[in-house]
Amino acid sequence: MSEAKTDNRVSEIFELFYKHLNNFLAEANPNHEEYTEFVKWADCLGRTGELPLFMDVFIESSVLKNMYSDKPGTEPSLLGPYYVEGAPILEKPYKLPMRENEKGEKLVFSGKVTDVDGKPLANTLVDMWQDDADGYYSSFDSEAPPYNLRGRFYTDENGYFEVETIVPIPYQIPTGGPTGEFLKMIDQHPYRPAHLHIMFKHKGYETLITQVFFEGDEWLETDVADGVRPSLMTKLHDHGDHKRASLDFAMRYDD
Repeated sequence: MSEAKTDNRVSEIFELFYKHLNNFLAEANPNHEEYTEFVKWADCLGRTGELPLFMDVFIESSVLKNMYSDKPGTEPSLLGPYYVEGAPILEKPYKLPMRENEKGEKLVFSGKVTDVDGKPLANTLVDMWQDDADGYYSSFDSEAPPYNLRGRFYTDENGYFEVETIVPIPYQIPTGGPTGEFLKMIDQHPYRPAHLHIMFKHKGYETLITQVFFEGDEWLETDVADGVRPSLMTKLHDHGDHKRASLDFAMRYDD
């Protein structure tokens, strides 16, 4: 029965895709040379392994907006191509794994996790990852050890958490391959604003995958991946030798 449902859904989506694709082609009216060049470029996209990157930048945000625009709770944002499973479980006081003398300004980030009705969610698993002070993610074109600036931890009995890390910085997505080539063609910059990635898991609730952004970032309004949501922005507060920021999150019930 499950296989039949899956096949029906695939057919439904493909028929809709094919209908709108034909309408698009009728309006754009590409010639055969343009079509051939597109096929070559798409083949390169797959061969270089950049298809996930391209989809994250140009498609995922629209999918999320369509799914959650009329639902309560914290807005999701992109998972992105830099997630790595199995980050270490941290012990209190929580601090993301770092190299000795890790570059960057110290950041203490905190928040409270509730359900959409405001009930605190104790023992919620928080999975957090980010770029370093050079704009790189561990395990991706970085000299940092595995799981650098990646960690998992739990909320307390009141749904609260606090974790030490560094202030993330804006960075540009890879531009040496077909995705970068495409950005040049459409005259689009490759930058993302500084952000933290966070995933929340709690039994009985939908997994929440989102990001946290910071007021004043120059790339907020032109994020190449369209991942910024006004509700996901917070402010960096100066505390002398470190910055502090906070944001609360509300998880949806798992239907």
